[in-house]
Amino acid sequence: MSDAMNSHDMLNDKELLRYSRQILLQQIDIDGQLRLKHSRVLIVGLGGLGSPVALYLAAAGVGELHLADFDTVDITNLQRQIIHDSASIGLSKVDSASARLLALNPQLRLHAHRQALGNDSLAAAVTAVDLVLDCSDNFSTREAVNAACVAAKVPLVSGAAIRLEGQLSVFDPRRDDSPCYHCIYGHGSEAELTCSEAGVVGPLVGLVGSLQALEALKLLAKFGEPMVGRLLLIDALGSRFRELRVKRDPGCSVCGSDAQ
Repeated sequence: MSDAMNSHDMLNDKELLRYSRQILLQQIDIDGQLRLKHSRVLIVGLGGLGSPVALYLAAAGVGELHLADFDTVDITNLQRQIIHDSASIGLSKVDSASARLLALNPQLRLHAHRQALGNDSLAAAVTAVDLVLDCSDNFSTREAVNAACVAAKVPLVSGAAIRLEGQLSVFDPRRDDSPCYHCIYGHGSEAELTCSEAGVVGPLVGLVGSLQALEALKLLAKFGEPMVGRLLLIDALGSRFRELRVKRDPGCSVCGSDAQ
């Protein structure tokens, strides 16, 4: 490294020690850890999926997290939303998560979005980061986040879990071969259920969120093979995983040629 680099361009002794176990991996090393330090990530939703995502990205040394959630902590959340605790009931999920994340990693830089993101604010939030993780629990939010990521050419890691089933994929609009969320799901189903209506088992959202965090680290530190063009289906009841190949839809109303 050049002597002209400032402290933000290097890892200090505490950082080298804190992240030593992943720096030991040749796929990450010092260069990958520096990429994580310089990265900015938006997490949409701080519930069952967003909890492990935020915790693992903060622990891994991602430098800047933008946290978006308009909800408050409820006692029914605590069965699966492990970033919050009983003392957080009634607090903003963003504030509850922020306190936990800073306790875990005081070097973390946080940006809070405590209100629902409309079209303009969502577009601004997406363009301010290098990567987005959709950890929301409803189709309309997923569609809006996907459209904003396509427009800004920002990669999106999307996860979902309900009952005993989970899904995971990565959409990267920087790549010509990548589908977007709308390519796969279209306008969604007519009868969309939430976890409060259908139920969900806690470790399943932990599993999907952990996989989302892993995909995010791969994209940010530039190692491995991200799940672009692949959809992972998780059957928690039978402990089975199935992978489907998915292609970009040339006629997609969001990312297709006519939409550009």
